[in-house]
Amino acid sequence: MTKVVAHITGTVWKIQCSIGQTVAEGDVLLILESMKMEMPLESPEAGIIESIHCSESQPVNEGDVLVVLKT
Repeated sequence: MTKVVAHITGTVWKIQCSIGQTVAEGDVLLILESMKMEMPLESPEAGIIESIHCSESQPVNEGDVLVVLKT
């Protein structure tokens, strides 16, 4: 199990994955918006999306767990 955390403080702009989806290393899981800039959050390794702990438009802090991968 791998926890994917926010690398910046910002807002979840768009979620681009769903529970049960298979992802490869480097796939974009969601996009964070901070200071008018969009920053992709990529999968650190291949796996299956086990859970998503955020919703679109939700503010998040650096270090918050946003997605959990089953590897």
